[in-house]
Amino acid sequence: MLAHALPARPVAFYGDDFTGSTDVLDVVAKAGLSAVLFLAPPDRAMLARFPQARVVGIAGVARSQTPAWMRAQLPAIYESLRATGAALLHYKVCSTFDSAPEIGSIGEAARIGLEHFPSRPVPITVGAPALRRYVAFGNLFAGFGDERYRIDRHPVMARHPVTPMREADLRRHLAQQAGFSIGLVDKVDLATPDIRRTWRDIAGSDDAVLFDTVDENDLVVVGDILHARILQATARGEPVFAVGSSGLEYALVAAWRAAGLLGTAPAPRPIAPADRVVAISGSCSPVTAAQIAQALQDGFTPVRLDPVALLSDNAAITRATDQAAAALAGGRDVLVYTADGPDTMIDLPPGTDGSAFNDRLGTVLGHLLRDLLARSGVRRAIVAGGDTSSHAVQQLGLHALTVASPLVPGCPLCHGHSDDPALSGLEIALKGGQMGQRDFFRRAKTGAASHA
Repeated sequence: MLAHALPARPVAFYGDDFTGSTDVLDVVAKAGLSAVLFLAPPDRAMLARFPQARVVGIAGVARSQTPAWMRAQLPAIYESLRATGAALLHYKVCSTFDSAPEIGSIGEAARIGLEHFPSRPVPITVGAPALRRYVAFGNLFAGFGDERYRIDRHPVMARHPVTPMREADLRRHLAQQAGFSIGLVDKVDLATPDIRRTWRDIAGSDDAVLFDTVDENDLVVVGDILHARILQATARGEPVFAVGSSGLEYALVAAWRAAGLLGTAPAPRPIAPADRVVAISGSCSPVTAAQIAQALQDGFTPVRLDPVALLSDNAAITRATDQAAAALAGGRDVLVYTADGPDTMIDLPPGTDGSAFNDRLGTVLGHLLRDLLARSGVRRAIVAGGDTSSHAVQQLGLHALTVASPLVPGCPLCHGHSDDPALSGLEIALKGGQMGQRDFFRRAKTGAASHA
């Protein structure tokens, strides 16, 4: 077990989308570790504004980008992570691992990391039981409703509009994206008494190693292994590079807690109900569709948008903004959305690049949200959809987020930090498509946190 105290800054991470980035904030904040998420790589002056932060994150958009974009952008981002002085540098991906060789390639991001950081093998930790994500014998499973599905048979992720998951064996999935070898430390290996010493023998000469993570016991063992790597990195002055979901932080926290290295986490600050909230959604997930339907039953005023018209007709943006602003002025909550499930038909013009279209849509929705916040004075906002959040939040004039209070697992309510007094202190929740219960939007308004 662990025998040393934590480094002053044990982890820094780059999230390949914004919702996943706040997922990490949620994990470490619940463990009592102060953390900050920057919305762009921080310079020294910006980093110095948050001297108490033991975990530092940078929210990004790599999940919706090409390998060429990654080769151009990730080296500088990785150097920004290195400049934080953290012992472990984490390329954070979604716990559903959805990615493809041409879009959001986790393999390409890992290969770039291997070029910049000499430590081998790169640990890959994906399962996060608290989020109902499990890796067993290298295969990824995820919960949906009352069931658990292999990811290539998952009702949502097998039909993802951009990166459908067609392979559950994560090593085979990565092999389509990466030109390096990947070992596996599986559930049986993790149960052996000396695994903390022998896992490197299992990995052999592999460039990376995937860890099974099915339950809390697995998390503690994997966290022990990761912490030992952190101590080695601290001693030699060269950080460890790792890839994975928030399962990596869940594993570290489980090990640190089991070893008594974490103090008592502070009680969550109660969330006061908001007088009004404004929500925007670009998510096509059926989970979000059910949440939208419930929100309308709960009294949210709907503003349904045609995404194609929104990007081609300025008058459509004006009409939508005016409709939403009028409802907010009348004291009502507003939900602006572009889809109500995976079967929503979007008739793109011939030759349209779908990924670029989604990027532009998120940007337009971000401008719409900022306009609504300025016109209404609303101080709590919700953004649903990973790609939507990544591009929309960049339009709000915020430079960082910190956790205000837990809301649902993987999606905390955050404080926005801005040099604009009208935006600083904005409360905002970034909800991934699969996150939250059916009444999520009502909970985000009333402040009723859930641990399910």
